[in-house]
Order: sequence, then structure tokens, then C-alpha cells
Amino acid sequence: MALPLVKSALACSDFTRTVQPYIPQLNDLPQQLWQSSTNPQALKQLYLNTNPLISAFAFSLFLVPIVLVISEVNKNYSQIDRVWSLLPTVYNLHYVAYAHAKGLPTQRLDSLAIISSVWSMRLTFNYWRKGGYEIGSEDYRWEVLRKYINNAPLFFLFNVVFISLSQSVLLFSVSMPTYILLLASPLVPSDNVDILFTQVLLASVFLAFTADQQQWNFQSAKHTYQRTAKVPHPTSFTALDFDRGFRTTGLWALSRHPNFLAEQTTWVTLYTWSCYITGDFWNWTGVGALSYLVLFQASTWFTELLTERKYPEYKKYQQRVGKFVPKLWGEGIGDLRGERGEGKKEK
Repeated sequence: MALPLVKSALACSDFTRTVQPYIPQLNDLPQQLWQSSTNPQALKQLYLNTNPLISAFAFSLFLVPIVLVISEVNKNYSQIDRVWSLLPTVYNLHYVAYAHAKGLPTQRLDSLAIISSVWSMRLTFNYWRKGGYEIGSEDYRWEVLRKYINNAPLFFLFNVVFISLSQSVLLFSVSMPTYILLLASPLVPSDNVDILFTQVLLASVFLAFTADQQQWNFQSAKHTYQRTAKVPHPTSFTALDFDRGFRTTGLWALSRHPNFLAEQTTWVTLYTWSCYITGDFWNWTGVGALSYLVLFQASTWFTELLTERKYPEYKKYQQRVGKFVPKLWGEGIGDLRGERGEGKKEK
């Protein structure tokens, strides 16, 4: 039996009943896939006979050597970045497809599939327009980190453990609450609270899109200014804004990283949704959301370390504005224009 027999919503979050018995399937899966590789019907049956959480986890492990080899051959360590916006939705759609194939109620899961797809489209589009899919494109932070470590074997180990393995598994783990939603679908009918969760998820995607667009508007205008030495028109920015180097208006006057806030909110909300469905205050799938939060704390710290070295006024901005959540005390507004010149704020 590929799915556990659970009789209550609370039981859906019991790791010992819903996950542990299926872990041995990982050992047999590679051989079964090989034996069924030329038989589509056998592959379909294998898919249905394998616990969906286990098959999703196996896929995340399957990607590790692929990402590792490509990154080492090309000496470009942004390979996992290229699929970052896609993999969580791939896993979510996998759970939804499995539920449909098993004849389970899917109203809640279908809503999640749509929102997750919108999340992927927004993040993929933003990554594409910044040149992320161009040949040779790499996150500038990897180059800085390579120079800092300055030890090829040690950086290779870092690539194996963190860049290739940990990040691939992380992108699987943030979708784990969807497994609980799948298990609970026959036991907990959709209600108005589900609508509330979908609205929060949509709001987080919209917030991220708005923050991305505001940053794109500023960076595009700044690059034009740097290229021509003229403030482009029409624009709401001034030469002082561009000389400062970073945006301090719009959402960025309230949060130093409103897009990161939205990203974290998305996956914490999905986890919270699974807790509501099972009636738990917490469950084991929270390790995914927690790991995501830890990663964003670390990567944001590293990003800001580089940013404050590049832009002298960034420390003042840090003092005024919260990293993710707006400050409830002090000035709490990061618009520095009043100190350096006049200019209209972008609406």
C-alpha cells in the first residue's frame, strides 16, 4: 500500500505512521525503475505503488549528481539556481497528480497547484529578465565565496554538501506539507479557512512581484544613468538616488528585502496550512520551512555584508529599516532622499 491508512486528520502528521514505514522503498526504487524503464504501463504502476513523498525525495536525490557534475565541469555553481523557481512546484504538482490518479478529493490541492504555478511563473520570469538563464551567468556571491575559501578541495566539498545536496533537498522539503494535505483530503473537507490560506499565498506572490518590479524599475533606470550620465525620462528617481546605488523608496522604504519576506511567507503559510488541517500546533514538515528561513537569514547576511562594502550609505539604511519586517519603533522609513535632495516617491 503506497499510502498509509489514517482515520483522523491528526494521524496524517504522524511521522512514524505516514513516512517511516515507506523509507525502505528508497532502496528498491532504482532497480524497479530500471526494470520498468521500457514499459510505460509498468512505470505508471510503479508510480502509483510508491509513496509520493518517497518518490519526490528520490527525485531530489537524483538531481544531486547531475547538478554537481554540470557545476564542476563548467565551474559555474548557479545550476541549482536555474531550477530554484521550478522544483517546489514540480513537487506540488506531483502530489496533486498522485491524488487525482488515486481518486482522492483534490479541491484544496488543485487550488494550491494553481498558486504554486503562479509563484513559479513570477520567480522564473524575474530570474530570466535578470539574465539568470544566459550562458555563463552565475550568482556573484559564489565567486566571492570561492575566493574567500581559496581551497579547491574544500570548495568541492562545499559544493557536494551544500550547493548540490542540501539545496536540492531543501526545495523538496518546503513542499512536504502538501503531502499532509494529500493524506487529509478524504478526511477534512475544504472550508472557508482554506480560502483564507489561498488568499495569503496569493498576497505573498503579489508582494514579491511588486517588490521585484520596483527593484527592476530602479536598476534599469540606474544602468541607463550610468551608461549615459543622464537621468532617464520619465522617471521618479534623481541623480542622487542613482549615485547612492540602492533603492530606498516604495516597499524598500519599509523593508530592506520585501521580496525575501514574501518568499519566506509563502512556504511558512503552506506549512501553517498543514498544521490547521491536522489540528496540530506543529508537525514534522516544519523542518522544510524552518530550513528555508535559516537559509534566507544566512544568504541575506552575506548579501548585505557585500552590499555595505559597496555602498557607504547602506549602513544608515540598515539602521532605519528592518531586514524583512518593518520596524515598529524609530523612524522605520528608509527613504534617504530628504537628506540628499528632492525627488518624488514612486507610487
